[in-house]
Amino acid sequence: MLLGAALIIVALQRRDAKPPIWLASLHGSCALLGYGALLWALRGPARGAATGTQSFGPAASVLLLVAAALGIASLALHFRRRRFPGFWAGAHASVAIFGYVILAVYLLLG
Repeated sequence: MLLGAALIIVALQRRDAKPPIWLASLHGSCALLGYGALLWALRGPARGAATGTQSFGPAASVLLLVAAALGIASLALHFRRRRFPGFWAGAHASVAIFGYVILAVYLLLG
């Protein structure tokens, strides 16, 4: 998440500034590795049946997949040399943070 914060800070500093591609690549690579680890961890038995949070893990994985799709869309706009709207960055960050919060509830209460 810190890499994403660094990306948006660079993008918002100046209107014509584009974030460095190495920073975006590092952010995306870490996100993909983390998503793969999440899917690997969700393969086991469901947890959280006693607290009613057994569906939070799969829900978090869907939310993080949507965040990844928004990130890939912004990468495609970057390669087309178009600037993506600030709404997309806000939506990407909001969905990702919401996914992390649901995942935290799943892990802490499950």
